[in-house]
Formats: sequence, C-alpha cells, structure tokens
Amino acid sequence: MASKILIVFTSCDKLPNGAEAGWYLPEAAHPYYALSPSFTVDFASPKGANPPVSQGSVELFKEDAESVEFLADDTVKQKLASAKRLSEVNPDDYAAVFYVGGHGPCIDLPDDETNIKLANAFWRAGKIVSAVCHGPAALVKITDASGQSIFKGRCATCFTVAEEKILGTVDAIPFQPEETLKELGAQFENAGPFESRVVVDGQLLTGQNPASSRALAEEVLKALKG
Repeated sequence: MASKILIVFTSCDKLPNGAEAGWYLPEAAHPYYALSPSFTVDFASPKGANPPVSQGSVELFKEDAESVEFLADDTVKQKLASAKRLSEVNPDDYAAVFYVGGHGPCIDLPDDETNIKLANAFWRAGKIVSAVCHGPAALVKITDASGQSIFKGRCATCFTVAEEKILGTVDAIPFQPEETLKELGAQFENAGPFESRVVVDGQLLTGQNPASSRALAEEVLKALKG
C-alpha cells in the first residue's frame, strides 16, 4: 500500500462578498500532526504553492499549541511552499486524501474538474476519502463507478447550517454543504454546534467542524492501519 497521504487545501483567498477565505488553520494542523508520524504527508491545492490560510483562523487559534507550531514549523513551511497543483498529483502515490475546510473549499473545489477527477480516482480505487468541516464541499460532484454520488445512502457530516447561522456567514458561500449532502442522499449526522463529531462509513470519513479535526485524522489512521 502507498505510504503517503495527500492533504488538499483551497487556493481561494476571497469570498464572493469580498470577505477573506483560505484554509482553516486547526483543520490542517491537528490532522498533520496526527498523520505525519506514521505517513509521509504531501500538500496540494488547485493553484499549488502557498495556499492561503484564513487569517481569521490564525487569530482564533493563537492559544492552540499545534496551530501555532504548524505556522512556525520549518518542515510545514517547506511543504506549503512546494505544495503541488492538483493537476500534478498522481493518486496512485497515496493511500488516502484529506480535505481541509475553511470557506474557501466551497468556492474553488466543488466545480474544479481536476479535483473531481482526482477525488474520483481515489474513490474508485477504494482508497480513504476524508474531509472536515467545509471540506466535504470538495466532494459534492464525486461519484462511484456507476455514476452515483458517493454520499448517496452513506452516513456523513460537515459544518452545519446551525453553526453557520451562529457565525452569521450563511450568505457568505454559494451553498450550504449540509443541505447539499442531504440533497445527494447522505444520512446526515451531527453533534451540537461546535462539538466534535466524526462519521465513518466505509472509505468515506467526514468531520463536522474544527473540533473534529484530530479525531477525524485518528480515524483515517485507524482505517489505514486496518
């Protein structure tokens, strides 16, 4: 089995309303430090090098040790600076893919043909496909070999409409991942707002929110170590 894991970041730094976007810091930091002791971890994004971090998440997680460490970590800096374009990724090299959230993934990943092709390749090879918070937005056009949505009839979670309402950001993104997952036939599960919830259904692993990031990565590890 491939001994590498691919973490995918958004390249989107601005939302349609002009607000900042980017990837959400703890949703990369916690999984990275959970996964990297056991697997080589590569970074990728639609545009490649230096995907933009959400500055809001940097501010919010100033007291979070792993988030602070991630931004200061020379290995991480090098991985971000040399992040591959999605078009340069060979899925055969990886055992799993992990999509980081933030509002950005709702903008640049759902309709990105390269992303769709890549995630389809992971899925159809029977590999682990995982995503946290808004990350599942990257998977809304992913299908199995018969053309069915990978969410149809599967249990899944993501950032909820209730959580979005608490933040006042419902209108900041073009669609609500929770609503779309339900429309695609997912059996949607969630904890209370901002509480950790991870859902494992076969090769599809999803986490609800930033609080779910490490627990989701640990489930990815468990699945890979089998």
